[in-house]
This record gives sequence, structure tokens and C-alpha cells, in this order.
Amino acid sequence: MNSALQNLAGPGKPLSVELPDTREIEGLRRSGLARLQDARNTTLSLEGRFDLAYNAAHALCLAALRRQGFRPSHRYIVFQTLPHTLGAGPEVWRVLDKCHQQRNIAEYEGELDVSERLVLDLIQACDAVRIAWEQLDNPGASAPR
Repeated sequence: MNSALQNLAGPGKPLSVELPDTREIEGLRRSGLARLQDARNTTLSLEGRFDLAYNAAHALCLAALRRQGFRPSHRYIVFQTLPHTLGAGPEVWRVLDKCHQQRNIAEYEGELDVSERLVLDLIQACDAVRIAWEQLDNPGASAPR
């Protein structure tokens, strides 16, 4: 078990230990990949594309955390643990964290103000998560350029 993640698990901490469930993990991956594909559809509203890309990223990151045998108590932790679940760097999780903050403003204050640049950055970060997943499944494969 990943010791960095284990340190975040326990009573009052953001993670709990839970055996991975293959069906749950694959369902999250399928959902994430479908939403990522839909987020690329430029005929949809910018807000809709943001929602799709954010939820795609969340599903893929949650699947990665579940694969490690943990369940989060808060949504944001799936992004903060990316270095430990998929080896993602700050260029990925910082974008996802910013989008999580924007999502919270929309959910709790009713104001969603997203730009085309933010949506494209979010899709790119989600793609990085997707590629990291593919490398887990095929460790000898190189990432596309």
C-alpha cells in the first residue's frame, strides 16, 4: 500500500482504507472517458464543456484512488493525491484544483465564470490523467506526443 496515502487514512483524515472494487473502478473510468470525449464537443456551451471535463477528471482521479484501496471523504482529495495515485505533477493537479474551486463557486454561489482557456487547460489536464492510466495498464507503452 502507498505509504503517503496510508498517512492520509484514518479517523478524522481525508481517506479511508477500502478494498478496490474492479466493477466500480471500471465504471468510473468508462464514465470519465465518455465525459472527456463529450467535453471536446465545441458545439456545446462552455459551461457544459467545463462540467463534463471537470466530472471526467474527477471520475478518473477517483478511480485511480480507489485502485490504490482508498475512498475519499472529500471531493478535492482525489486531485491532491494524484502524485501518489498516477504520478501526476503539479502542472496537472494545480489545474484540477483551480477547476475544483471554480466548480464550488458555481455549486454554492451560483456563479460559473469560465473561459475557453480554462476549459482547454482542464481538458488537457484530464488527458494527462487518461494517459497516466493507459501507462498503468501498458507500462511499456510510451505516451503520445
